[in-house]
Amino acid sequence: MDWYMMNCELLATCSALGYLEGEVYHREPDCLESVKDLIRYLRHEDETRDVRQQLGAAQILQNDLLPILVQYPQDKVLFDAIVRLMVNLTQPALLCFGKVPADAASRHHFLQVLSYLQAYKEAFASEKVFVVLSEKLYDLLQLDWEQRQEEDTLLIERILLLLRNVLHVPPDPTEEQGVDGDASVHDRVLWALHISGMDDLLKFLASAQVEQQWALHVLEIISLMFRDQNPEELAALGQGPAGAEHGEDTRELETLRQRELAEKRARALQRPSRHSRFGGSYVLRGLKSIGDRDVVFHKGLHNLKSYSHDLGKEPQRVPRRRQAAPESEPSRRSARNVRLFLRHFCQDFLEGCYNRLMLLVKDQLVREKAQQHDETYYLWATAFFMAFNRRRGFRPELVSETVSVRAFHFIEQNLTKYYEMALMDKKEATTWVRRMHLALKAYQELLRTVQEMDRSPEQAVRDSSQVIKSNIFYLMEYRELFLTLFRKFDETKQPRSFLRDLVETAHLFLRMLERFCRGRASLVVQSKRVRRKKKPRAPTALAPPPPSTAELEELWAGLAPQLQACLEGEVPLPEDVVPFDAASETPVEEQRAEALLRIQGCLRRSQVPQALRLLRSARDVWPEGDVFGAADAGPPEETRLLREILVAPLPRNAPPEPEEPEDEEEEDEEEEEETVQVSEKEFNFLDYLKRFACAPVVRALVLLLRGYARNSPRTNHCAARLLHRLARDLRMEPLLFQLSLFALFHRLLSDPAAGAHQELVALAKFILGKFFALAATNKKAFVELLFWKNPTAVYEMTKGYGSLQEGEEAPRSRVPPWTPQEEQELRELYWKYKEVEGEDIIAAILAHLPSPGRTRRQVVKQLVRMGLASSARDFPRERKGTRIVLWTQEQEEELTRLFEEFQGSDDVLGNIMKHLTARRSRARVVEKLLGLGLVSERKELYKKRRRKSHGHGPGTAATGVPAVPAQDSSAEDEDSEEEEDEEEEDEVEEGPMEENWAPEEGAGQGLAQRLHQEGLAGPLRWLENCLRRAAGDREEDGVSHPVPLVPLAEENEDAMEDRRFQRLLRQLGLRPPASEQESFWRIPAALTPRQLRRAAASVAHHGPDPSGAPRDLPEPPQCPQDPGPGEGPGWGCGTSTSGDGPEPLSLCPSAEQLPAELGSDSESEEPVPVPVPSPVQSGTKRRRELDSEDEDGGSSAPSPLPPPTGPGLAPAAPCSEEDEEDEDPQPRGRRKRVRCLEEDEEEEEEG
Repeated sequence: MDWYMMNCELLATCSALGYLEGEVYHREPDCLESVKDLIRYLRHEDETRDVRQQLGAAQILQNDLLPILVQYPQDKVLFDAIVRLMVNLTQPALLCFGKVPADAASRHHFLQVLSYLQAYKEAFASEKVFVVLSEKLYDLLQLDWEQRQEEDTLLIERILLLLRNVLHVPPDPTEEQGVDGDASVHDRVLWALHISGMDDLLKFLASAQVEQQWALHVLEIISLMFRDQNPEELAALGQGPAGAEHGEDTRELETLRQRELAEKRARALQRPSRHSRFGGSYVLRGLKSIGDRDVVFHKGLHNLKSYSHDLGKEPQRVPRRRQAAPESEPSRRSARNVRLFLRHFCQDFLEGCYNRLMLLVKDQLVREKAQQHDETYYLWATAFFMAFNRRRGFRPELVSETVSVRAFHFIEQNLTKYYEMALMDKKEATTWVRRMHLALKAYQELLRTVQEMDRSPEQAVRDSSQVIKSNIFYLMEYRELFLTLFRKFDETKQPRSFLRDLVETAHLFLRMLERFCRGRASLVVQSKRVRRKKKPRAPTALAPPPPSTAELEELWAGLAPQLQACLEGEVPLPEDVVPFDAASETPVEEQRAEALLRIQGCLRRSQVPQALRLLRSARDVWPEGDVFGAADAGPPEETRLLREILVAPLPRNAPPEPEEPEDEEEEDEEEEEETVQVSEKEFNFLDYLKRFACAPVVRALVLLLRGYARNSPRTNHCAARLLHRLARDLRMEPLLFQLSLFALFHRLLSDPAAGAHQELVALAKFILGKFFALAATNKKAFVELLFWKNPTAVYEMTKGYGSLQEGEEAPRSRVPPWTPQEEQELRELYWKYKEVEGEDIIAAILAHLPSPGRTRRQVVKQLVRMGLASSARDFPRERKGTRIVLWTQEQEEELTRLFEEFQGSDDVLGNIMKHLTARRSRARVVEKLLGLGLVSERKELYKKRRRKSHGHGPGTAATGVPAVPAQDSSAEDEDSEEEEDEEEEDEVEEGPMEENWAPEEGAGQGLAQRLHQEGLAGPLRWLENCLRRAAGDREEDGVSHPVPLVPLAEENEDAMEDRRFQRLLRQLGLRPPASEQESFWRIPAALTPRQLRRAAASVAHHGPDPSGAPRDLPEPPQCPQDPGPGEGPGWGCGTSTSGDGPEPLSLCPSAEQLPAELGSDSESEEPVPVPVPSPVQSGTKRRRELDSEDEDGGSSAPSPLPPPTGPGLAPAAPCSEEDEEDEDPQPRGRRKRVRCLEEDEEEEEEG
């Protein structure tokens, strides 16, 4: 920017400062006022920072401000104003713009301001400037606390801020291109700071008791001073002979020289003995070109090694979002004299300031007295000075403040926070990763310090190390940290230096943990397990019970005089009453029901004027249908309407449900509740190491080793050692059979300088040897090179594919997988019912799906997985509720006429719903029929189901199977009932069962067996436990109440939505939800404990277990059960030797207890003995029922258990051939656990 482009007022102000003549600066009389004007201009600059740019282009700081500062330090007011202005001018560009601008114009202004700051920093590389600043700061610090004024404290802070701003300016890479050892601008500033004695003042501020308020300022300045320094190189400076400092440089040069010599030898061997004017053409046999012919090579044979199909191709451009993250700052070595000064500063700082300063900073961070992200300076100081102390004659007492379990915890907390924020805050992920890198380096240095403490000659230091390690290795968070960082490593966000430190730290942690475990017989560590269980959403507060008719009549009697006064005009009506909510998302036409509820609420709260005003306003808004009365309604009509609204049973709207999330995994209306279970377990190092055997860890190690030539020997050693642990210690060599790693091995083995990487060469030869040995037996190993592998794939590659499933039976999934045939049927049903309007697609699919047992949630998930739907929100659940309006006189007459017309039909309510003009819900129609007195009980409206008669008695079916009640369906009708229309299903579900109905003997047993075969064994056991628990509670209390069946487990909840399972509940006599206020099925109060045990016996499973044990082996003797009153000894295992009757035996030790199911609400029941049929009772009714089910082709009943043998037990009677034919063939397998069930005595079949 030129002078003529400068603002006129700004130019005049700058001219009024003074002028420089030679080395002497002459200030003008208005110099102080001009400085204050410049401060005011900077305060009001625009977003492009125009004033700052103009002042930078005019070089005001170099030509005016610094000479004034140097020549007039005695003028306190002017000095203070100059420092204020320079602090503002040297403010970092990031603070000026907030962040690096994205658009080109703003980025140009940002870079322009940054260039001016770099010029300012070069101007500050002057001893005179720092001498003046240090002297002024020294004079201020000499003042006692009582003598120090507020202006003095502000000046101290401004000098420290000015120093911070100057050191914060980044270097200019285009200007500073010198080699290591040259003095850069930053080095010159540091040297001027050292010559002026400012470093001693910083050490005083860090150690003085009265200056602790400047702790964070000092720590920030020190971190900027050592920004380009390596603590280990700084500590090694000056140790040993003079040439030892250049040892690393010498090794690097030697490696480059070896590579160059090897390349020269290779070229000499490839050069032909006689020079040929023509290169010639060659055919490469076996290497196909684009067509079917071999490649023709037109160059010399010495160039054949570099041939590739990629020659001549343009390299594929990598998008910016997929490019590797750049390194933060390139490393550079400062001038030797600057490094010597910094080394002495570190020594003095560690001996006199480190522990105290770190304590103060930690206290301010914990108490949140610092600014945001100031903990990064604490993390940097921890890593830097502990590394310096470790390398420079390790003295643990110098860093005792940061060597503790609390320091580990603080760093781990910040590292975890940065990691989580990097995942959530995508825009600022790079910044969070940089902070995470600082925390990782601090964590690494803590581990190295603890490792160094183990080698200390002092026993107290070694004991402290053992205490720290026992605490670190015990907690799970520290062990899981590296696994998490490896699995979430992203090379586009995290630079290679972060990966290098992560690998080195993980290697160090594993080595320390291995040695710690090696010296102990057993190690107990903490284990945390997060359990996620679904909890139902918080239920809404139940509304108070509606008032009775008598209470409403009494209330109306009290409201009538007040209403009469309002109608006559004696009581004024409110004017600001609106019957609808204009801001609601519900249209005004659909808010009539809410208006009725508001009128009813006003009446029940005795607010008659508001109710009357609402009625008249609603009549004006909704005149159609005369719902709120006719337009010319008089006082009598309004009185009648208000009375009807008061006594009408208007349903209250349920609270709005939250929107269902788009993820199909959260379709159901439940939320997950996480509970952390903390326990202790014995630690196994190999089991912990197996968790590193995964693709993300191997991929990260391979990525690091790609730059093995640039890596340090320690980095290559750590990466190779980790790979060796996975391959050798865990015997998982196939885990490293990956093509990218083999390409790296090929480049390594062909590298002329491979001699410098012997450890990597040995690892490569070992892995390649294992691969070719496996490839000799497994031809698919070459294909496996294309994929990253896990331990399961490694096992199958070595033991044979499919061996894992054969050797170790995998736990079966609770949800059966979808076969290709089922997916095709689901696809056809979806396209069939997709275009049907007014019908629930999922309900239609479930009704016609051939495979039973599928739930709505499973079908929706599969549709989303197959790509037929985008998310579960495409299939919203049908919301119950109707638009409530009052019954008019015409509608009541129509309802009465329809009832009289269909009174004698089988489905009274269904026919009425079909022919009713106004759409009403079933519940409203039933309530109105009861209110009109047309029916006295709800059961008169239930649909009458007709049973098929085969000429048998009313109590038995064709083969002796007991008849089921009218609400239930027989086993033969199950398939046909699945295809009933939705209207009939709703009718059956809404109609509650009769309370006095009791299930008959064996009801639902066949259906329960089929459900057990279909994978519903868990819900059946839960139902059996609930029935037995209810029976026991009723026996103890002597009182019967309806007991709801609340499914807590997801498996039980899915079963309660299954139609076949609901049919079983009806057969057992359980009652569905009677109204909208009920959500769960209930065990009726009319069922006695004896009937509940009968129902539990029907649900109990007696079938064999398909596990593979021979069925012909005799079972252990079962346990008898105490016979009930009037019960014979037929169900016992044996008879008593005395003649007094059967004596019950104790429970056999072979009888095992079943674990409690997830759905049980209390502790599991005690194991109940299983009834074992005696051979003398082969003609009982139960046996004939099982035989009849076999003959009818129903579900196969379990064959009778073989009679027990033993002392005191009756001998087994041989089964006849006829009995053997009747029994269904059972699969060979060990029978499941046997449980005896209490049953009443079976009646003999009538002759």
